[in-house]
Amino acid sequence: MQKLDRNAQLPNDMQGHWRDVDDADSHLIIDGGEVTCFGQVVAYDYKLVGTMDDALTVSLKVTDEAAEDSFQRANITEIVLTPDGELHAYNLTFASQFERS
Repeated sequence: MQKLDRNAQLPNDMQGHWRDVDDADSHLIIDGGEVTCFGQVVAYDYKLVGTMDDALTVSLKVTDEAAEDSFQRANITEIVLTPDGELHAYNLTFASQFERS
């Protein structure tokens, strides 16, 4: 996995406006390096970008180990784009699938 700072752009295939397949009022917006999910900008410090089983994966991280648990419960921490074009975002407490809006 490649470590990139917060300002580095997320992969091009993930860029854009996505909506939750089960809740059309819930959105995920990826604009450059900024990630907005459910109306809130995710305040992360860096990201790990790579592929696993042909899926493009992004892990959002914070540098403060003491804040890691609360960060993982309050924000999306993983974004996965499958080879079939499905976008999934999740953390320790939930998972959602998104489609382009």
